[in-house]
Amino acid sequence: MVGYRHHQRKKTGDEMQKVGDFKLPHFFNYPPYFTLQPVRDTREKQVQLWKELILDYCRSQKIFIIGLDEDFPLFTNPVIERTLSHEAREVFLSALVSEGRAEWIDKGHKKCLILWLRIQDWADCILNFVKENGFEDGVMTVEEIRSGIESRGTELAGIDRTVLMRALRLLEQKGKATIFKGTSADDEGVKFSA
Repeated sequence: MVGYRHHQRKKTGDEMQKVGDFKLPHFFNYPPYFTLQPVRDTREKQVQLWKELILDYCRSQKIFIIGLDEDFPLFTNPVIERTLSHEAREVFLSALVSEGRAEWIDKGHKKCLILWLRIQDWADCILNFVKENGFEDGVMTVEEIRSGIESRGTELAGIDRTVLMRALRLLEQKGKATIFKGTSADDEGVKFSA
């Protein structure tokens, strides 16, 4: 009956908790971290840990948008029965926004675009992708960059369209790409210049 006992045992703070295949950090099991800390130094440390956790988690799960009022897995820890308040969620996401690692999509601050790579880094990522696949001087559609065979298994697979377009516009400003309209929105093309 070893399995039964193992099943019955409550999780302790020392065990690594997971969401899917993502390992959660130890602080996730400490109730105080789910409450905004009043002391400034403690709160700064708390905000830093949450920022790192949100970025790591979003990157590993390829999540680009977090809804403040939605059931986001990190906002609740059922093991210790704690949930982040609306205010705490807003504080942590606003901290990412102020560092250029996220942006509010709407005026009401309900949805947040997470930039686990900054737009400049995405632009570099696209250039590497183009070089590795020999697409210099070639034309690709925006959809091909997001979901083409070549992008499978790369950071670009499934990239949020808004993020991708901003990175492409940055490359266009630098003279490394030209974006042109296709017959439909899904059909926008990009020509890369070596």
